[in-house]
Amino acid sequence: MNAVSSPHSNVSPASSAIIHKPTIIATQDLRKVYRTGFWLKAAPPSLKQCSIEIYKGETFGLLGPNGAGKTTLLKLLLGIIRPTAGAATLMGEPAGDSEIKSRIGYLPENPYFYDYLTGWEFLSYTAGLFGISGQAKKRRIAELLDLVQLDRISATKKQMRRYSKGMLQRVGMAQALMNDPEIVFLDEPMSGLDPTGRFQVREIILSLKEQGKTLFFNSHVLSDVEKICDRIAILDQGDIICIGEIEKLLGNPAHYQVKGHGGSLDILDQWLCDITFNDGYWQGSLYENPFEFMATARLMNAHIAKLEIAKPTLEEFFIQQIRQRRENADKMSAEQIPKAKRSVKPRRLFGKLIAQ
Repeated sequence: MNAVSSPHSNVSPASSAIIHKPTIIATQDLRKVYRTGFWLKAAPPSLKQCSIEIYKGETFGLLGPNGAGKTTLLKLLLGIIRPTAGAATLMGEPAGDSEIKSRIGYLPENPYFYDYLTGWEFLSYTAGLFGISGQAKKRRIAELLDLVQLDRISATKKQMRRYSKGMLQRVGMAQALMNDPEIVFLDEPMSGLDPTGRFQVREIILSLKEQGKTLFFNSHVLSDVEKICDRIAILDQGDIICIGEIEKLLGNPAHYQVKGHGGSLDILDQWLCDITFNDGYWQGSLYENPFEFMATARLMNAHIAKLEIAKPTLEEFFIQQIRQRRENADKMSAEQIPKAKRSVKPRRLFGKLIAQ
């Protein structure tokens, strides 16, 4: 597993607090190989020597393209499937332990609901699985409906077959929280939601974060991950290719984006690269000292509307990491092919040497 580190040693107080918290989820050389067909032939590994640590109270995002092994890792942690090799622990106990299962919550990517039930009836059924009954059950369901911003009247009168995708996702979130879990696993919680639904789910996750819950989720919506997560890991073709705090992974870029109007174009051209003009404003990239540029801007009567660090987005970083890994893998494969050809030895058949 390769960790990407930042050249900067400054760590925010929140990040330091996370690092010193106890580990609540851990995997050690976790590997999963599925076998298919009549002869149970082994397919390429879905997960290879995966080792991660997740700290209590942090929000951890697992990113990766389709087929990277994200859901496989999630199922291994939940004890739904067993590993081919390696180990995983939750709260110090082996993944899949029955007592631990009662202390976690899980929202799958495509949850199945008994759609002839109302939301209240479904949550009442879920409460029964955890032994919650009577007035405690009514209070808990009401609390969860308020938390996920689902109208109580709709929840009691409308069958779930008439719910929108966003409403179903909120019901799923409520059932995942029924037992007040210490760890909440969310598999693509924002999949298929419109911007309003994504915002609502994001607000729910942030409220759980404030409560000190440990959150582990997969997502393709990287802009939301960047706003929510303390740390992330990128998984590709079964390998963890980088892991760390978002601020450290993205790093501190060496240039700034500047926007303004007025001033001398000749002088601006000496300071800025890739200058563009739009609606009376100029914009460009600054690679020099920003304080010296501001002083120059005042001397030439230029008004600076924006000067900010040109920080890469998580999406740009994600694509760069995946592309770099694929290029390195292709290069290694190309180097191994000539070696394989040179290693071919002739074999003897009926006293004659023939090439294999």
